[in-house]
Amino acid sequence: MIVATEGEISPFLRLPERHRAGTEVLITGVGMVATAFALGKKLAAAQYDLLLNVGIAGSFDRSIPLGEVVCIYQDTFAELGAEDGDDFLNSDRLGLGQHMFEGAHQGYPALNGLRKCRGITVNKVHGNAAAIAEIEQRLEPQTESMEGAAAFYAAHQLGLPAIQVRAISNYVERRNKANWKIPQAIENLNGWLRAFFKV
Repeated sequence: MIVATEGEISPFLRLPERHRAGTEVLITGVGMVATAFALGKKLAAAQYDLLLNVGIAGSFDRSIPLGEVVCIYQDTFAELGAEDGDDFLNSDRLGLGQHMFEGAHQGYPALNGLRKCRGITVNKVHGNAAAIAEIEQRLEPQTESMEGAAAFYAAHQLGLPAIQVRAISNYVERRNKANWKIPQAIENLNGWLRAFFKV
């Protein structure tokens, strides 16, 4: 299991060790670069049956209540490409490689009740109305994180099944911490982890 920060899964980490038997936890740090570096080192040293990426995320979709736990079935490197005037050329169009990846979203009972969402992965979380409108028109994302597509990319390279589960901590809008529900999102995410690991 990988996560950007310890705080996102601290309740799970406080569970007795016997409840986490067989599960390695990798705290990567925030962002695509930190995730790719940490995960690359880990996956080069050992083989695994499943990559589980968890954390909190922002939502473009206001029909998703804050705190809800969702499964990201598709994630995209939103900024990987080039601007051509008002047009954006993604890495696929440029012939530079894949920019969109899919993860597992069924086959595990704990995923059955989760909303399935399209995510984007960004270096800079959105907080500008014009930029939000542009990315919504271009990619129609439901969520954004700073790590998800990097985890899917690594798993894809190795043919490793990957799941991404996020709890919605905020809506994507001009930065307003007063509207964030991070404690609720973390509580719900860790409740889902207990269900996934049956503890």
